[in-house]
Amino acid sequence: MIRKIVHIDQDKCDGCGLCVPSCAEGAIRIVDGKAQIAADNLCDGLGACLGDCPQDAITIIERDAELFDEEAVEKHLHVQQAVAQVQEKPAATAAQERPAQPAQHHGGCPGSRAISFAPAAPATEAPGTGSQPSRLAQWPVQLQLVPATAPYFQDADLLITADCVPFAYPDYHRDFLAGKAVVIACPKLDDLQAHTEKLTAIFRQSSIKSITVLRMEVPCCGGIVMATRQALAASGKEIPLREVTIGIRGEVVAR
Repeated sequence: MIRKIVHIDQDKCDGCGLCVPSCAEGAIRIVDGKAQIAADNLCDGLGACLGDCPQDAITIIERDAELFDEEAVEKHLHVQQAVAQVQEKPAATAAQERPAQPAQHHGGCPGSRAISFAPAAPATEAPGTGSQPSRLAQWPVQLQLVPATAPYFQDADLLITADCVPFAYPDYHRDFLAGKAVVIACPKLDDLQAHTEKLTAIFRQSSIKSITVLRMEVPCCGGIVMATRQALAASGKEIPLREVTIGIRGEVVAR
């Protein structure tokens, strides 16, 4: 039938891979250095990946294509997750010895490859110097870049952070980030609908134990809380959710 579907201009595509994690259905893959649709029935034609192509190679067209199939998507994502878990196991030991080594690759862009690593131990802090070790245990952190099936979301406490929070709150790593998986986003400047869809996919496909949403006190920042609640409802999961509001001068306004 004739329907809307994603089209990737192979002449424009440079294989950066930014579109791969943006597709919640896992419909896009990198083949021979170019992004391609894995199967027509995996693409819903909504275009959540449109804004993430620096080459403007992705458009929505109408053509004869197989109908979008949610069951096929679920099976496809299940296979992807199983493959990711298999790849993660042999890399776990090596990651302890070589923290910078990637445990899993997605797409062709190094900046969007999923990496799990051990954060610095608290014992390495330098007393009296104000220096603190990083508590970050993954890469990437941008919501639009993280793969929904990333292994670091499994059995994780998830920290959803508005972009400005780490700049305003001085002890973000120590007080909030330690021991958590994290995604960051801006509810005002980003595509909030795309973020809602990505969070829905993460909640559905991962065994998230708890969710903490860190937002700024400015009204527009409430969008990240709304997106999280909508995604949680759409996922059908019951996951404990906590909201923390940070003031523009760095204080905790509400918990």
